[in-house]
Amino acid sequence: MATYKELLAQKAKLEEQLESARVKELETVIQQVRQVVAEYGLTAEDLGFASRRGRVAAKKAIVAPKYRDPKTGASWSGRGRAPAWIGKNRDKFLIA
Repeated sequence: MATYKELLAQKAKLEEQLESARVKELETVIQQVRQVVAEYGLTAEDLGFASRRGRVAAKKAIVAPKYRDPKTGASWSGRGRAPAWIGKNRDKFLIA
């Protein structure tokens, strides 16, 4: 039966073999992919790899305000967290 140190040595040797086999296969795959991309004239966008910087964010619709503070003129659409000035009775701040 092999000792712990012998098994660790075998493991290290196998990991080296794994890495070299992986590198060889990657080189082959990369060549194949480059060939196919060149043949068909594919772009990063075609493959779904477009950068996020290039994407335009969807614009949020602006909602008209429903409430206004008569003292400061601040308004609130009724969406999201309620402002401190609105209190519990929202009816008196409702925009007609």
